Amino acid sequence: MATYESIIKITGAVGDLVFYDLNGKKVVRKKSGFNKTAFKKNPSYEKVRQNSSEFGHCSKTGKAIRNSLNVYIKTAGDPLLYQKFAKLMTEVKDLDMTSERGKRTVENGLKTEEGQKLLREFQFGGIKKTADRIRIENQTLHLKHSSLMYKMIILTIKLDSEHCNTEYAEEILPLDKQQEIVFQQHFSEKSVLLYFAALQNEDNEITHMGFV
Repeated sequence: MATYESIIKITGAVGDLVFYDLNGKKVVRKKSGFNKTAFKKNPSYEKVRQNSSEFGHCSKTGKAIRNSLNVYIKTAGDPLLYQKFAKLMTEVKDLDMTSERGKRTVENGLKTEEGQKLLREFQFGGIKKTADRIRIENQTLHLKHSSLMYKMIILTIKLDSEHCNTEYAEEILPLDKQQEIVFQQHFSEKSVLLYFAALQNEDNEITHMGFV
């Protein structure tokens, strides 16, 4: 980009140059080599198109999941959480070994054991992970050290990866030194379900939260 002076006012493209005003100055730059038609059809852009498609999918899916957890994300107070969660979605998507490149999904990645593990290990800010305290098996929460906890909030999140949206149901469970708690089944077992739990003390302060 360069500035220019001329008695002739030029705006628009002339050959490979583009003339325009920027902050009161006359500016000229060379036309970009990017071509939308070539991007959509040229075989040499195929890998770029695949990456772009998957990036968009991960971004939309991650946003849908984060929206379900908005209240808890604010509690975490992590200004970099968006970037960290986007990275998580990409890592999970990369575990999809059933779809061709360019069409891999977060949903298929979450169907793998490694994908579930990545989700459980994700930490929201400096708050401790819930997965360190509980696990889920057959619609039952199995707790450790329940005497240190007062109340649990569990969200069941139904993920629709194709349309990049979610449905969720929230349940509050009081804890009284119980080691096992059966919670409600809100969606079909055939759906891709994510479980998020927050543990609170007697002052209603969140001590642990995350996917389980």
